[in-house]
Amino acid sequence: MKDFKIVTGMKEFASFQQFANEEHLGIDDLILTNAYIYEPAIARLDLSCQTLFQEEFGAGEPTDVMVDGILQSLRGRKYRRIIAVGGGTVIDIAKVLAVAQRDDTVDAMYGRMDELQKEHPLILVPTTCGTGSEATNIAILNRTRKGIKVGLVSPAMFAEKAALIPELLASLPYPVFATSSIDAMIHAVESYLSPNACALSEVFSERALQLILRGWKITVNCGGPEGWKGQALEFLRASNYAGIAFGYAGCGAVHALSYPLGGVHHIPHGQANQLMFADVMRKYQEKKPVGKLNRLQELLSAALCSTPERALDELYGLMDKVMKKTPLRMHGVTEEELPVFARNVLNTQQRLLENNYVELLEDDILDIYRRAF
Repeated sequence: MKDFKIVTGMKEFASFQQFANEEHLGIDDLILTNAYIYEPAIARLDLSCQTLFQEEFGAGEPTDVMVDGILQSLRGRKYRRIIAVGGGTVIDIAKVLAVAQRDDTVDAMYGRMDELQKEHPLILVPTTCGTGSEATNIAILNRTRKGIKVGLVSPAMFAEKAALIPELLASLPYPVFATSSIDAMIHAVESYLSPNACALSEVFSERALQLILRGWKITVNCGGPEGWKGQALEFLRASNYAGIAFGYAGCGAVHALSYPLGGVHHIPHGQANQLMFADVMRKYQEKKPVGKLNRLQELLSAALCSTPERALDELYGLMDKVMKKTPLRMHGVTEEELPVFARNVLNTQQRLLENNYVELLEDDILDIYRRAF
């Protein structure tokens, strides 16, 4: 078993003002964010920090083209710390920038992944409640030139600090909350079932699940689309706990199978995970009905007031109330693509598939895609 470590220092703040004061943000700091976050939450503070807006280099999840454009724009600029304020795209890009040398490119960094070194201290401030990326040392990039979505991983990519500030979630649209919190829930489940999990990582997986399921029940039963905002800090904590857990134990087949959906059809990451989740879990049940999956069922049954036998179905039903699952074909996926996706997953996502609850063969993966189609 590898050592269980929480490398990044975590702290909660009531406001961005409080965070800025404590960290003494100034001219030597580069804030990477989005304009729609910066204008209402940061601009009014009149900080002297340098700024860079991610959306000026492309929309959606991070790609090699987007990051190379940002790297090009930063050449010649002098700054010490990188402060990333945003969702998974901003945070993942910031991790790459933190280890990038002056004339680097994405392809060059993938080529020397084992040799990456920290070039800039990094502080991460998540503005969604799903990726947990502030706690991990991986950035997922769509390498468009190679046609794959794959992680850049290095111990040097851990942030020195992360700040949880619930006021930054105040303007988060409901669909983004839904997809991001689903992502966090799946992080918790996959890290819990991973063969790499340990007693300590399981504590974080379990607590993340408890907080998310309680918050979801409040949202769908009495809160309506805005009801989750009263639980914003709890969702932020849950995302962070799940990030700590999967940073140690890893994610598995749900994430592996979702990557072609995001890479080819640009389905948002959390939604792509939801499209795969239930059918991956059902395949697990078919192949290994007795095992750690039963412990997960007991954990879910306590949180959902169900029997262990019904717990997973209750979870799928609750997820559907948070965000309705739809067939793959409704997202532009064709039946002819499914075998290609299955083969691609097996060939390019072994880093994730090694964390599966049970081994999945190519026929298993194709069957999961066909059920979700």
